[in-house]
Amino acid sequence: MAKGITTRSEDYSQWYNDLILKGGLADYSAVRGCMVIKPYGFALWENMQSELDRMFKETGHQNAYFPLFVPKSFLEKEEGHAEGFAKECAVVTHYRLKADPNKKGRLMVDPESKLEEELIIRPTSEAIIWNSYKDWIKSYRDLPLLINQWANVVRWEMRTRLFLRTTEFLWQEGHTAHATAEEAIEETKKMIEVYATFAEEFMALPVIRGVKTESERFAGALDTYCIEALMQDGKALQAGTSHFLGQNFAKAFDVKFLSKANQQEYVWATSWGVSTRLIGALVMAHSDDEGMVLPPKIAPIQVIIIPIYKGDESKAIINTKANEIIAELKKVGIRAKLDENDNNRPGWKFAEYELKGVPIRLAMGLRDIEKNEVEMARRDTKEKITISLDEITNNIQSLLEEIQSNLFNRAKTYRDEHITNVDTWDDFIKVLNEKGGFVAAHWDGTAATENAIKEKTKATIRCIPLDNKLEDGNCILTGNPSKQRVLFANAY
Repeated sequence: MAKGITTRSEDYSQWYNDLILKGGLADYSAVRGCMVIKPYGFALWENMQSELDRMFKETGHQNAYFPLFVPKSFLEKEEGHAEGFAKECAVVTHYRLKADPNKKGRLMVDPESKLEEELIIRPTSEAIIWNSYKDWIKSYRDLPLLINQWANVVRWEMRTRLFLRTTEFLWQEGHTAHATAEEAIEETKKMIEVYATFAEEFMALPVIRGVKTESERFAGALDTYCIEALMQDGKALQAGTSHFLGQNFAKAFDVKFLSKANQQEYVWATSWGVSTRLIGALVMAHSDDEGMVLPPKIAPIQVIIIPIYKGDESKAIINTKANEIIAELKKVGIRAKLDENDNNRPGWKFAEYELKGVPIRLAMGLRDIEKNEVEMARRDTKEKITISLDEITNNIQSLLEEIQSNLFNRAKTYRDEHITNVDTWDDFIKVLNEKGGFVAAHWDGTAATENAIKEKTKATIRCIPLDNKLEDGNCILTGNPSKQRVLFANAY
């Protein structure tokens, strides 16, 4: 066990916090409910952001930026949307401060600066964006409109956890407009598949593609598609959502277009997003009691070289060779680093980069160079092998691919072993309490039963899988007829 890291079996929640803090991903902020993303954590987010941004652009989307502030009247225009976010909104009521005449050196809100209309710090951007779309969309020739925004949002939270649930967080939000319902639904499904591909191919995180029940839909959506992942403690985590919004926002903001048939019609809408909570998912899905385990494709550092030397002369020789290796690795796109810090011994560095989840570690001494070899350790299995310096680039490329594949397969095996079919209420309770994971059970399709199960167990319907097989059965709670199983789980 790495020094100061709580084990998963001892306290899973504390283990997670230890990794985030001691691994240098984030820190607590003086602002309650907010976090500071540290350089290593932000580098991880940048790598995720870069791949997602590429995928968005490959599917025809463009980036834009919209205001942080949303007039309250805009939020009110779509009733379901307004009701869904009302309790999470941070509200700006004044626009300046002044010196407090009764308290020297203190400030107070200037009562004369009260805004005519309150401004909401965006919890999401549908309202402000659709107000702009009203001016941008006039004809079928303006459609589809495919816009993505990288931004921060604020949703007031009472119980926060680093990356998983914070008052302010970073995300991307796509907002698209279409001429037909069919095109909008196709877009909604396309983007959930983009998210699933990213999660599985880059995060090595197996996900279940599904659709939410009406109770779990995004506020203002007609359908919400999702990807659900499973963490090592048996809890589910929603890793991304894509929403078919119908014409709700078009009607709320009067966004019409002249169709090919020369008719005025309301446009059809989608929105979709993922956030920095993906970093939390990454940590919980792959890491161990020694620290983080990061998938090579998005790890900030893929290869760390730690020199083992005695004296400045051997140090110079080793560092020269290490920098030659790094230069060769960078030519093929591998992110490599030499740790030249003299303040810490090699053993400390080994533990530090193990904690940070760096996929490959090279330990190189003068004798290794003389033998034309180096010790290579992989983070996922902790195996060590000695390889020739002549084939080091090819060996590292192959090993990075192997580690990426191994992490996905390991997580998928765990996930698949924790999808359990149950047919009775007693078995449902037993699996939830003793095994965890996804519980596939029949549900009668009513919101009342869904809410009753949630109240009794805290478990929610995570999704109705897109590849679900229809089968006759009986609801685990009411015994009423059911045509298919849904996936329940306790969740973050």
